[in-house]
Amino acid sequence: MTKNLTVGPPLRLIVLFTLPLLIGNLFQQLYSVTDAMVVGQVLGVDALAAVGASGSIQFLLFGFSFGASAGVAIPVARAFGSGDMVRLRRAVAASAVIGAGIAAAIMIAGLFGSRGLLVWMGTPAELLDNSTIFLVVLASGAAATVAFNFLSALIRALGDSRTPLIFLVISCVLNAGLVIVFVGGLHLGVAGAAAATVVAQTISVILCLILIARKMPELHLGRGDWRVSGADLRESAELGLTMGFQMSVIAVGAAMLQYGINGLGTNAVAAFTAAMRVDQVAVTPLASIGAGISTYVAQNRGAHQWQRIRVGVFRITMLAMAWAMATGLAITAFGTNLVRLFVGPEETAVIAMAHQYLIINGLLYAILSVLFVVRNAIQGLGAAVVPTIAGFMELAARGTVGIVLIERIGFLGACLAAPLAWVGALIPLLISWFWHRHQLLKDEAADLAFSDERLNEVLDGVASAEPITEPGLNCEPALDAGAPARRGGDGPLFCGEPEAGEAPASDGAAVTPAPVEPSINLEPAG
Repeated sequence: MTKNLTVGPPLRLIVLFTLPLLIGNLFQQLYSVTDAMVVGQVLGVDALAAVGASGSIQFLLFGFSFGASAGVAIPVARAFGSGDMVRLRRAVAASAVIGAGIAAAIMIAGLFGSRGLLVWMGTPAELLDNSTIFLVVLASGAAATVAFNFLSALIRALGDSRTPLIFLVISCVLNAGLVIVFVGGLHLGVAGAAAATVVAQTISVILCLILIARKMPELHLGRGDWRVSGADLRESAELGLTMGFQMSVIAVGAAMLQYGINGLGTNAVAAFTAAMRVDQVAVTPLASIGAGISTYVAQNRGAHQWQRIRVGVFRITMLAMAWAMATGLAITAFGTNLVRLFVGPEETAVIAMAHQYLIINGLLYAILSVLFVVRNAIQGLGAAVVPTIAGFMELAARGTVGIVLIERIGFLGACLAAPLAWVGALIPLLISWFWHRHQLLKDEAADLAFSDERLNEVLDGVASAEPITEPGLNCEPALDAGAPARRGGDGPLFCGEPEAGEAPASDGAAVTPAPVEPSINLEPAG
């Protein structure tokens, strides 16, 4: 079911739209969390570290498709907000072309480049084989992963965040069951964990296509819709590829950080992997709010609802910061217990390092909350350059930590990497947002001036119009001002046909009706 986000209370709309995204993202985290829990408990710390060592390359490859899918959905949401269905379908066709190319590129890079990337990152020799196997299996199913990201983004662009949630929940439950069967039952090792994810996402893609075929005619493409103009393709590619590139830049920084952590040994890699799994679940609500505000802003931009954009961004920022602070306190208090879900209680060194990471990052989640909202709001407005610059700032921060700080202060440097990256990215984003906010205020003022001008034109037109004679009434002054009121009136004004027995005017001349304003009561004063 589609949902128009241009009408109604902004905060309520954003929260209701975000809730299914939040639940869906939490379930999506079950992909990685379930893999990590089963692999760590069944196969051991080395296997868990191998899956974790591949994490930054997964982010590099599949993070690009996630960012690109969010980007190509922005023109779709904007067209839906403006009611332009022709432009909407052409934007969908453009996104399909872009998605197919991205899927092919990820598959080729993953199948043939995974081992080389792992070696370049300094992956410990004892982890290299399992990490490579995990990445190759995931890359073989890249088409399913990319298709699900793109289809979900298109459905959400029309305001429907609930249906992708249902499909995702089904897929996550299936994935959890398959991981247990493939790893614990069939003893397929880390390859089984990756294969479970691919199968689950393939089923999600099938469900999305069934939904679109049956209930979303807006996304049905005819032959003419595939004749995408250069301008349409350029707009979708600019936003999609730029936002995908932003994610890849961040991923490169994560890979540089992983390089530094790999040099600290298997325990550090396992601790970072376990902490990241908890951290990803903790920040999922903030990421969901960001995704929601992007669609909200894009639809309202299409409808020229400038004030709603400002109000919505401000209110959701306050909500996100409050949630971030509460989450940070919870992570600080219960981090140790959460880490024990991934490693055995005897791994005291791993647990201690992971908890240190969670404390430092959790207490600074408020910065991350502002980053998510502002970055996605700017992208929803169609701007892509500044978010890309912010991505490079993140790259610089994470890379500096990976190369410099970890060598000097060890695992503590890895704990500081993300907060430094958040601050570095937020600086250009805040400057950009306040500039865009100023432009929104100017657009509001221009629209108000135009509305006042149109109102004055209407009022001038009414004032200069010919007097309106109310049909069916014949109004004339009474012949005798002192005569009693006629037909129940008290004054000298007589309106209506002469009563029975009354004679017309004595001179026989036709009586000309008096002009009467349509909103004036014609009855005499009492």
